[in-house]
Amino acid sequence: MFTTHKILKNITKKLPLLLALASFSMLSNVAQATIVEFDTSQGKIKVNLYDNLTPKTVANFMQYVEDSSYNQTIIHRSVNNFIVQGGAYFLDGDTLEKIDTNGTVINEPIFSNIKGTIAMAKLSGGADSATSQWFFNLGNNSGNLDLQNGGFTVFGHVIAGMDVIEKIANLTTCGSTPVVDFSVDSCKAGIKPTFENYVSITNVDIPDSTVDTLNGYTPVKNTLLTSSNGGGSGGGGGSIGWLAFFAMMLVTLRRRFST
Repeated sequence: MFTTHKILKNITKKLPLLLALASFSMLSNVAQATIVEFDTSQGKIKVNLYDNLTPKTVANFMQYVEDSSYNQTIIHRSVNNFIVQGGAYFLDGDTLEKIDTNGTVINEPIFSNIKGTIAMAKLSGGADSATSQWFFNLGNNSGNLDLQNGGFTVFGHVIAGMDVIEKIANLTTCGSTPVVDFSVDSCKAGIKPTFENYVSITNVDIPDSTVDTLNGYTPVKNTLLTSSNGGGSGGGGGSIGWLAFFAMMLVTLRRRFST
């Protein structure tokens, strides 16, 4: 018959193995693809993701990619000299419908919102409110987005197709949505664009599933945001912290039952 002391002793002996398995489990949940390619109606955009630097954000983004949630969606927002945004809507008939979203992701505002980076969009007043929407920075938006709302999480940079993004940014807009072969007058008259009028994303592919493809590239750090001025939840040490706490409690209980 096992006593509580024996059970605790057996668990403590296996603690290093348990910690190693838990760590491996966390690492295995990190997305293993660092390069993705957006196939849009205006051309292809290739992005290198920071899977080892912003793991929670990349894992969240890759879940939508693997579920094909971004396929047949549209670029729904373009603001001149600011951002081009997608990841929210698909066209159902003549109505824009929101894609199904997963839970929110913890903010990781480590890198700067400079030109050519991709970052997560979120709700105003919610540092950890990002779900499926993302945007490309058209210019250096660090002075605004690195500080605003806990900082916006940059999780990759464009390695090919920045000209495509700028082409999209220069299109006519209906409201703030970029459109093709669709006049401002039609928009004002309340005529709805068709799928052919929107900038569509046919699919998002994974051309390179290597774990780390940065090849010496160093992302620009967000130096404006600190914990003292409202930084978001930030890094990824929460799970490790709980493991350490669990280990400490086991040691404490073992000592208690040993006396």
